[in-house]
Amino acid sequence: QVQLVESGGGSVQAGGSLTLSCTIPGYIYAGHCMGWFRRAPGKEREEREGVATIGIGRLATLYADSVKGRFIISEDTAKNTVSLEMNSLKPEDSGMYYCAARGGWMPACPLSRTIYNDWGQGTQVTVSS
Repeated sequence: QVQLVESGGGSVQAGGSLTLSCTIPGYIYAGHCMGWFRRAPGKEREEREGVATIGIGRLATLYADSVKGRFIISEDTAKNTVSLEMNSLKPEDSGMYYCAARGGWMPACPLSRTIYNDWGQGTQVTVSS
């Protein structure tokens, strides 16, 4: 397994913005999937929920209903990173955010955590009201 490296996160008031970044591992190529998942406070690690996913090289994205219109997942080929720009943050967005990757081509990148092979350690996001 490969340990993904995340950065960003922190504490912000409701309505604010944060951006998370994750380095794309060397085995990830066009057509592969990466995504961001959240573990809400009080939940177990196995209860991580999909927030947003992206098909590398094809820019196909998928968002959880709760973040549509507020969050943007993107790929930066120059920096070799996948970022999650989080805007209009709400207290319910708080939690541990994990970057995930799956090697191998897929026609779409689902929000289900079970198809992702490698994960980061997580970065904390706290939104206060």
